Amino acid sequence: MPQITVDYSEQLADDFDRPGFARALHTCVVEIAAARPPACKTQFRRTEDTTVGPDTAGHAVVHVTIGLLAGRSEETKARLTEAVLEQLRQYLKPGAGLALHASAEIRDLDPSYRKFETEAV
Repeated sequence: MPQITVDYSEQLADDFDRPGFARALHTCVVEIAAARPPACKTQFRRTEDTTVGPDTAGHAVVHVTIGLLAGRSEETKARLTEAVLEQLRQYLKPGAGLALHASAEIRDLDPSYRKFETEAV
């Protein structure tokens, strides 16, 4: 925990500093939501097809989902969501003529959430 997923339109691939964003985002999650640094995990998923309204040309989407163990206040979640959007502004610079639709959400992991880790061999 936390489980972070970033879905983004393929036309953003060259304009998105994903490693920089992940490092900055992990720092925010540690500072705002009291996560442990080694527990922060981010997966990026590039999407080939994006549809925005009736005319999709010139549009790109990025959506960040952060799953946290239950117990954070709504204020903490809102602060973290705002921090996510600020980091996107810093690490994602879409090319000219591209409208960006950026969003983020913080959700509580289901009580059934479990994990395991193995040591590198």
